[in-house]
Amino acid sequence: MTRKKLLINLFVSILLLFHARTFIYSEENYPRRIISLGPAVTEGLYLLGVEDKIVGVTVYCQRPEEAKGKEKVGTVTEANIEKIVALKPDLVIATALTDIRQIKKLKSLGLTVVTPFSYKDKNFPEMCESFINLGRTVGREEKAKEIVYKAKKKVASIQGRIKGLSRPRVVVQIGTRPLWIATKDSFINDFIKLAGGINIGPSGKNGLYSREKILKQNPDVIIIVTMGIIGEEEKKFWQKFETINAVKNNRVYIVDSYKVCSPTPESFVDALEEIVKIIHPEYK
Repeated sequence: MTRKKLLINLFVSILLLFHARTFIYSEENYPRRIISLGPAVTEGLYLLGVEDKIVGVTVYCQRPEEAKGKEKVGTVTEANIEKIVALKPDLVIATALTDIRQIKKLKSLGLTVVTPFSYKDKNFPEMCESFINLGRTVGREEKAKEIVYKAKKKVASIQGRIKGLSRPRVVVQIGTRPLWIATKDSFINDFIKLAGGINIGPSGKNGLYSREKILKQNPDVIIIVTMGIIGEEEKKFWQKFETINAVKNNRVYIVDSYKVCSPTPESFVDALEEIVKIIHPEYK
C-alpha cells in the first residue's frame, strides 16, 4: 500500500483504535505485554503511562519519539503474525485498518485481540469516550478521564475565544491522485467546525472530489494534509488558480497528516490550535 493510499485510509477509518470493543480485566490481570497496531493506540498508551508494557508497535508508530525504539511488528495494514506470536502478548490492540483475516488468525492462535466495531460518528466526544475505554482496558481509567477532562476544557476555551469571529469557507484536502477531501461526516470535519470554519466538503463518507468543484465553490482557506514533498507540490499547483479567494489572499496551508489523522485527545487539541490559527490568523 502506498503512503498516499494509507493516508486516505487513515482518514476514512480515523483514530485507528478508537472504536474498540472494551475488554474488562480484573486489577491483577491487566495486560502486561501489549502490542499496538496503530499510531493513535501507541501514543495513547504512552499518555496513559503504560509504555513499559508495550512490546511491539507498527513501523508507522512514530510518536512519541520513544516509540521508535519499540519492536516493530509490521505495518498498520499488514501485521507480522509470526513476530506478534513470538512476542507473547496478552493483548493485541488492532485498528480499523488491520486485515480482518489477520485478526481472525491471531484469535485462532489464542491471542486476545481488541477489534474495531464501529465506523460511525467519528468526532471529538466519541474519540474521548473511546480513549477512556482504552484506559479502562489497561487499568488506567482515571488517568484517561483526567486527560479527556483537560482536553475538553481546552477545546471549550478555544470555542470561547473564537466566538463571534467570521466563519471562512474551508476545504481540507487529504489526497491528490485521486483528489480526496474531508466530508461533513468525517472526523476532520470536527477540526474545521471547532476551529470556526465552514466545511465546503460534501455530506457522506465519500470524499472523492474534483478540482473543478472546489474552484467553483471558491474556498477562503485550503488546508493540505499530507506527508513529505507532496504537500509543497500541491500547494504550488493550487497557486496557479489566482481567482479563488484562498489563493488571492495567500491562504493555502500544509498540515502534517500525523497531527490530524491519528490523534489522541491531547494531540487533537494541539492540532486544533494549529488549525484555528490557520482559519483565524487573528486568534491568539
